[in-house]
Amino acid sequence: MSKVVKVIEVLAQSDKSWEDAAQNAITEASKSVRNIKSIYIKEKSAKVTDNKISKYRITAKISFVID
Repeated sequence: MSKVVKVIEVLAQSDKSWEDAAQNAITEASKSVRNIKSIYIKEKSAKVTDNKISKYRITAKISFVID
């Protein structure tokens, strides 16, 4: 039988980097979603405080196989 993949869109952020924000997205999504297979970073943005990046933010699509 063929597999069905579902895609959800999530927002995540980090104080460190966009890569860390992506990992945060996976970590949080994996608390309620099983069989995560990939993440696609759709958009990056950042919050700036005192002329420095204070938050790295992403909008991402996470795909997972449905049981």
